[in-house]
Amino acid sequence: MELAHSLLLNEDALAQITEAKRPVFIFEWLRFLDKVLVAANKVDVKEKQKKLVEQLTGLISSAPGPPTRKLLAKNLATLYSIGDTFTVFQTLDKCNDIIKSKDDTPAYLPTKLAAVACVGAFYEKMGRMLGSSFPDTINNLLKALKSAESQGRGEILLSLQKVLSGLGGAAASCHRDIYKNARSLLTDRSMAVRCAVAKCLLELQNEAVFMWTTELENVATLCFKALEGSNYGVRVAVAKLLGTVMATALMPKQAAVMRQNVKRATLEEVLELMATGFLRGGSGFLKSGGEMLKGGGSVSREVRVGVTQAYVVFVTTLGGQWLERNFGTFLSHVLDLVSHPRATQTHVEAVYSRRCVSFMLRATLGGLLGEKAQIAAGKEICQAISKQMRAVEAVVNDISGENKAGAGDVSASQHVMVCALKELGSLVQSLSATASPLIQEPSVGLLETVTSVLLHPSMAARLAAAWCLRCVAVALPYQLTPLLDRCAERINNLKSSPEAVSGYSFAMAALLGGVHQCPLGIPHTKGKLVVSIAEDLLRTAAQNSRLSLQRTQAGWLLLGALMTLGPSLVRYHLPKMLLLWRNVFPRSQKELEAEKARGDSFTWQVTLEGRAGALCAMRSFVAHCPELLTEDVIRRLMTPIECAMTMMSHVPAIIKVHGAHLKASAAMVRLRLYDILALLPPKTYEGSFNALLRELVAEFTLTDNSANTTTSLLRSLCHYDDSVLMGSWLQETDHKSIEDQLQPNSASGSGALEHDPSSIYLRVPVGEAIPGPLPLGVSVIDASVALFGVVFPHVSFKHRLQMLDHFAECIKQAKGVRQQAVQLNIFTAVLSALKGLAENKSTLGPEEVRKSALALVMGALDNPNPILRCAAGEALGRMAQVVGEATFIARMAQTSFDKLKSARDVVSRTGHSLALGCLHRYVGGIGSGQHLKTSVSILLALAQDGSSHEVQTWALHSLALIVDSSGPMYRGYVEPTLSLVLTLLLTVPPSHTEVHQCLGRCLGALITTVGPELQGNGATISTIRSSCLVGCAIMQDHSDSLVQAAAISCLQQLHMFAPRHVNLSSLVPCLFCVSLNFSSVTGLEGVLFGMLDRETDRKLCSDIHDTLGHMLSSLAVEKLSHWLKLCKDVLAATTDVGGAVVFEVEKDEEDSEKKDEMDDDTMFTGLGEDDKSKPSVAPRWVTRVFAADCLCRIILLCENADKTHFDLAAARSAQAKNVKGDLLVLHLSDLIRMAFMAATDHSNQLRMAGLQALEDIIKKFASVPEPEFPGHVILEQYQANVGAALRPAFSPDTPSDITAKACQVCSTWIGSGVVSDLNDLRRVHNLLVSSLDKVQAGKGSSSQLYSESATTMEKLAVLKAWAEVYVVAMKIKKEAESKPAKPVRSGDDDEDEEDLGTDVLPPDSLITLVQPELPSLSRLWLAMLRDYALLTLPAEFSSQLPPDGGAFYTPETIDTARLHYRSSWAPVLHAVALWLNSTGFGAGVGQEEVSSAPSKPPGLPQGGSSTIKTFEESVKDRMHLMLGVSIEFLCFPRPEEPIEHVMSCLRALCTLLEAPCAKTHIADDQLLAVELLNVLHRLLLTRDPPAVQLQVTAVVQETIRAAHDRLQRQKTAKEEDGEKDSQASLGEGGDTGELIPGKSLVFAAMELLVFILVRHLPQLNTRVKESPSHVPLRPQRLPEESARLVANAVSILAELPSLCSPAGSMTILPTVLFLITGVLKETAVKTPDNSVPVPVAAALQGIKTIITSPIARMESVQTQWTSLVRSSLASVLEYSQPDESRPDMDEVSMLTAITLFLLSASSELVGVTVLQKGCMDRFRNALNSSDPWVQARCYQLLLSVFQHSSRALSTPYIHALAPLMVEKLKAVERSRPGTAAELQAVQEGIRVLENLVGMGEEQNRVQLLALLVPTLVSYLLDENSISSAPQVSKGLHEFALQNLMRIGPLYPAAFKIVIGAAPELKTRLESAIRANQASSKAKAAARQAQPAVQAAPTIKLKTSFF
Repeated sequence: MELAHSLLLNEDALAQITEAKRPVFIFEWLRFLDKVLVAANKVDVKEKQKKLVEQLTGLISSAPGPPTRKLLAKNLATLYSIGDTFTVFQTLDKCNDIIKSKDDTPAYLPTKLAAVACVGAFYEKMGRMLGSSFPDTINNLLKALKSAESQGRGEILLSLQKVLSGLGGAAASCHRDIYKNARSLLTDRSMAVRCAVAKCLLELQNEAVFMWTTELENVATLCFKALEGSNYGVRVAVAKLLGTVMATALMPKQAAVMRQNVKRATLEEVLELMATGFLRGGSGFLKSGGEMLKGGGSVSREVRVGVTQAYVVFVTTLGGQWLERNFGTFLSHVLDLVSHPRATQTHVEAVYSRRCVSFMLRATLGGLLGEKAQIAAGKEICQAISKQMRAVEAVVNDISGENKAGAGDVSASQHVMVCALKELGSLVQSLSATASPLIQEPSVGLLETVTSVLLHPSMAARLAAAWCLRCVAVALPYQLTPLLDRCAERINNLKSSPEAVSGYSFAMAALLGGVHQCPLGIPHTKGKLVVSIAEDLLRTAAQNSRLSLQRTQAGWLLLGALMTLGPSLVRYHLPKMLLLWRNVFPRSQKELEAEKARGDSFTWQVTLEGRAGALCAMRSFVAHCPELLTEDVIRRLMTPIECAMTMMSHVPAIIKVHGAHLKASAAMVRLRLYDILALLPPKTYEGSFNALLRELVAEFTLTDNSANTTTSLLRSLCHYDDSVLMGSWLQETDHKSIEDQLQPNSASGSGALEHDPSSIYLRVPVGEAIPGPLPLGVSVIDASVALFGVVFPHVSFKHRLQMLDHFAECIKQAKGVRQQAVQLNIFTAVLSALKGLAENKSTLGPEEVRKSALALVMGALDNPNPILRCAAGEALGRMAQVVGEATFIARMAQTSFDKLKSARDVVSRTGHSLALGCLHRYVGGIGSGQHLKTSVSILLALAQDGSSHEVQTWALHSLALIVDSSGPMYRGYVEPTLSLVLTLLLTVPPSHTEVHQCLGRCLGALITTVGPELQGNGATISTIRSSCLVGCAIMQDHSDSLVQAAAISCLQQLHMFAPRHVNLSSLVPCLFCVSLNFSSVTGLEGVLFGMLDRETDRKLCSDIHDTLGHMLSSLAVEKLSHWLKLCKDVLAATTDVGGAVVFEVEKDEEDSEKKDEMDDDTMFTGLGEDDKSKPSVAPRWVTRVFAADCLCRIILLCENADKTHFDLAAARSAQAKNVKGDLLVLHLSDLIRMAFMAATDHSNQLRMAGLQALEDIIKKFASVPEPEFPGHVILEQYQANVGAALRPAFSPDTPSDITAKACQVCSTWIGSGVVSDLNDLRRVHNLLVSSLDKVQAGKGSSSQLYSESATTMEKLAVLKAWAEVYVVAMKIKKEAESKPAKPVRSGDDDEDEEDLGTDVLPPDSLITLVQPELPSLSRLWLAMLRDYALLTLPAEFSSQLPPDGGAFYTPETIDTARLHYRSSWAPVLHAVALWLNSTGFGAGVGQEEVSSAPSKPPGLPQGGSSTIKTFEESVKDRMHLMLGVSIEFLCFPRPEEPIEHVMSCLRALCTLLEAPCAKTHIADDQLLAVELLNVLHRLLLTRDPPAVQLQVTAVVQETIRAAHDRLQRQKTAKEEDGEKDSQASLGEGGDTGELIPGKSLVFAAMELLVFILVRHLPQLNTRVKESPSHVPLRPQRLPEESARLVANAVSILAELPSLCSPAGSMTILPTVLFLITGVLKETAVKTPDNSVPVPVAAALQGIKTIITSPIARMESVQTQWTSLVRSSLASVLEYSQPDESRPDMDEVSMLTAITLFLLSASSELVGVTVLQKGCMDRFRNALNSSDPWVQARCYQLLLSVFQHSSRALSTPYIHALAPLMVEKLKAVERSRPGTAAELQAVQEGIRVLENLVGMGEEQNRVQLLALLVPTLVSYLLDENSISSAPQVSKGLHEFALQNLMRIGPLYPAAFKIVIGAAPELKTRLESAIRANQASSKAKAAARQAQPAVQAAPTIKLKTSFF
């Protein structure tokens, strides 16, 4: 393939490859040329032009395939337009000659077609440059058109279209000829030709004025004729032509009108013409008379559907503005269509016409109009409805009967009503909350209008009105409850009107069905209301025969609707329901017989309807309340159901007696029965299988049914991928809702509410706008088929065989059309049964059952109906799956092989080839591997059968299935299959789209089979790869969108496996074309945002959301301003109440060329004054919500990308340096503005999104300081905006969920500390105060719109918000108290990053706002926690819950309430803990407050008796509550629980345990403490964040302290009692020292602490060291958080021994000391600034705590203790051994530890020579250290050892180490210190010497001074060198001098002797003193202060260990 990449065709390479590969090579060269010509240098092209033209024209006659000729023509045209045009006419002539040629053989055809394509391409590219040659060319083409076959006709027409588009108005002379020749082909038998004509004429009408003036009617009639018998492609093309021509006739293009004086058509004329097509079809006006007499004359459905699409094209072409201005006319016109008697001849036709009209309205209104215009349209629709209704009322109220014609009007008006109401409902639902002006405006009276239709005499209209009300309620949930109440009231008032009972019950049912879409629900009492109404209706049904039918139906409908409210509500009414159900049916066989004997036809009708209703309500119950289906309930349901089954067998006899009009009611009962049985487990009705199956089989084999009704389920039971074979099945397109009518099965697409009123309350199926149950006849068959599939797997083999044989018999008996119908139904049932078997994993049965089934299926594989063949193939595959035996599968495969080898007819070839594919699909590659070779070879042969495209399609489809299912086993067949696919792609005409679609599937499957191998570079792989790419390129160029889609998915696959070899850039423009031809100013994302507003397909919208989401996450941070502007433009597109901005532009349309250049910005802002013909719609609320979500995502992305986005100072400096840098913080005002716009919108969803964005902004920016005003933060300037955004959310009519969210934002804002001034905070604070009053109002508050759980949500949100504020307030207060001295800015590293300028705040600032509310708050908080605690009880304790609910929830809404409590308990727990801690468990609060029965809120549970609890009891209760809630949660926090909850809970525990009351409580109940520690340990295992772990250690610390305090109290108590000796056994471990796991607190704490230590320092674990894979780790610095954790753990460890008795402490001390010394070893690492790491400090402190503990003085454990201390010191010595593996060991910390042992445990260590030697070694090493800091610390530590009170300890050290010291200090004279640290070391050394002098006996003093004084004097400088000496050296001099001057007076005698002995000392000293005195007095003053400073040691440890 690489050889094909050259400018000229490489003819040598071409000659060398095989014949078969040449077309591919040529195609690849043309592809390369196509890319390279545009980019190449013109000079190069001109040089080679001659040769290129030769090569290209040569290819014309080489019979190129369709894709090749297209590329060839394109390249030739491009070449001429780039290079010279000299030879273009020769080439044209050459092409014309080929076209003229008389050779009609099929072999010559490709050459002719190539010539035609070239001609088209020339004119398209060069147009008028080709001068006047066009008449000849056009005549030539037209001549050829007459004699060409279909492929030729199509190609010529497309060429003509290109010629026309290239020449524009210049070709006017030929327009008539083209028109005359082309129009007759609009009814060509080939569909592809019809499409081509439509495209050609569409091009023609741009310039040919006569088409939309004089010829307008003829064009319309032609189009109607073209639609007859059309397929989907033709309908789309013709509709486009018709719609565009009509639109042009109405609004001609400027240019054309200027040239000729044109008479413009009026809107009425145009609409009238279109209506003819809709109502009369393609038959002219004359012919229709005769047909009408014959009784035919209904319009062909294809024409109606086509015309419907044309209407949409017509309006879309004219644009949104036109529609807005002429909506009234358009509406009345389309509504007239549906009221026309010709459109509604039969019921099904009427439904179809309604569907079409609804489609027109939805497609135009829904997409073209902005929100404001949609509201206006809604008003128009309302007026239309009320006008119709007035007319109807006139007829109904006309008792005298003058108005005879009225009855017809009424029945016609019902269809108008249905269309209008359906559209109104859709409109309101899509507007959602923005529709409120429509509802609220009294002049419109929407609700009145719609409710008035509830009294319409026709059921269809009543149902449509009910549906419309449901839409209103879902869009505006606050309307739901009032509407329900209103309907209930009307039903009660108008009980005597049958229409009212029916209509209002429909409305109530519809509203109840909509509740599940309103998250806030309805009040629980409405359920009771519905039940009472329903009961009343059922009870009174028999009183009045005129009403009995309606009342019965209404009663059961309401009960069915009630069930959709779910188990929590139905639970209360279940007993009553069961009773009602039981009473509807006769109790026994006897009653049944008696019933049959009496009763007339009317009572029977009522009875049957009542029973159908009862079954329907049952079904609704089973479907919506599965949790309530206990075995007992199922048993009680079975009684009436079994009775219904028995009754079924008697019904035919009853119908015989009373007349056929009962048939429908009987069918309804059967339908309901089948429906409910399908939902129940089959085991429950095993006993009735036989009778039931008889009924089912009779049902779908049409035994008692003379109509040939077919089921609608076959399509859904066949495999989705097989749709390509079914020809007529439509794919997922925008026209689905109307194209459904043209499907072959009965009543397809004729769904309507009146077929089954119960669907008004059921969930709407996905993708449908409105439920559309099929007609009863079809529904019953569907239900029987579905139930057959459920029951079949549970039936005995004998019965299976009988049924299968019966099926074969039924098919044999039936003839003609009936046979087809029976067969379709039977096959659907068999498929359903096989699917059931597979799902139940059961088998088909023994040999005879299989045989019978196989015979049945094989018989249908050669049925002429393709749908049946598909079903048979599918059934065969399913059978193979269920039987699963190799021999059986082999037999099936062999049958098909034999058949395919012999058969020649299309039908059996297609059927059996699919059978092979299905076998492989269901058995998989391994099960069918042995047949693979045969299957593939047969299918490859069939796929090449050019004579029948159907065979090719089926064979290729099966091949794709085989490739898919065989996986890697197919690898050997990839090459031949791939070459076949390519050959077919290059040769099959593009008009056979099915073949191309199947080729696409094959290619995709092949790519997957080769898989990752595609990355390879071998020759074969490269060939495969390039073949795949060529295949994709051919498909990408195909005109059918599904083929393009296949190409894209193949490219995706390729890109996944071999990304380097695929260039996806070609896809983006292709996406662009799909979406819009906007110039890309805002780029793809702008286009996508625009599409969101026009697109109605849910799936596509969600895909666009995903795409934008991915683009956002990869691009938003780099192009921040751009994305923010996008979001802002979308959000800003709302003005006043009306919603969207609509363009008021009164300009006439400009030329269409301008439109394409329309600036993309106007697409969003919508404020461009100069809008062109089609302004786009202002963003709708859904898009705006999405934009607000994007905003939150952008903030998050920036946070993850770079912290500079949240630092104003850094951002400004970055901006100054780099203009491109774009940081989020610079856009803060925009962010706030966007959040504000969203939060104050009309749409509730948008308000939620806006508040969420606001909360994110506050959280992320709260701590960003304002560089220009230190002490302030940038958010401060936006206080007003935040307040204004929040205020509306607290208005009384705001839905609870928004108020709840707003409370959250309030607490975030108050707690963020942005605003420091209390007065400014008050505004937001007052909002919370007002909400708190609401909470205190208690449960029985006034009128309720939403369910109780919504109230719960709101109240809990308020309490949570207050809790959060209180927590922050207490934190600030605590911080202020802890550092009263100097107001510093608090909290830099705190995790909430509070930035509070404490200097502004009085110390208890925020708390002053909360304080007044605390008494009531604390009470409410405790009540809430009590509720929460009860709600978290497991189900088995449900009996303990209070029967009338809790403080904030009602028992009915308990399930939803749980969720609200779950999200808000944690902050409340923390707040309560703080409150209890600060008030000493409410001790300060009045006694009456403590009792658990608060007097104020009526809803809080009252205590049983009003006994006032003692304070202790209340403390105990509260402790249990708090600990219970915490432990329950911490035991198992759900993974999705936010980490904040865990933190809040731990903080609450910590705060709680700080309180003395709580400490005593937990210490007294040791098991509780152990439990708490175990739970915390488990929490550590599951939650990683360090913050959590730190908080856990804090809780452990408090628990241990509590235990410690208790032990102390016990000890003091014993001491007071004088029991000195019994103290030994106090503490854990008693006398034995045994700690019992599970009961011992110490053990539990040890477990937890060891886990923390080993987690962060795995080296501590000895097992790790012993494992062979262990690599010794060098100690390294722990990260900050880990270090703090380890330190905390060590501190707690050290406290544990004090909790034990002496014996117990001996049990744990070895472990504790081992761990502490281990931590010391692992963490003692030198730090650059010589600071002591936190864990080291903790370890040292721990060692000290343990060694100095009182246990050391207990005689009982003396020996153990001594050995422990010695071995610990030995460990430390071993660890501090200098070692090259640990060069950075911190000797100082180790020495400190050694010194601690020496000082604190001197008695145990005296005289242990080994240890003594070790210690001396360590000190010696330190003294000799090169690091002055180590020396200095060593001197300090030695000093403390030397000074130790026990001489026995210190003397050896003095003897050993003093000489070395003196030596070191003497040496200083030779090398004076150079740095401050070295100076310090010397000073510390001298200090030790001085102390030794002081310690010496008087008689030795002289010798000692003789060591010290000369050393000091040697440090003095002479007066000459002192001035030039460095600072440090001077320091040494002064230090020495002062010391000498201090020593002299201390030991005068000895000093004199020493000085006297050496004269040179004296002189040096004297000169130094003189020099000193000579210096100025200022210095003297400074000097006097100096010694005082110097006296203290200069180095201090942060923690003093001594």
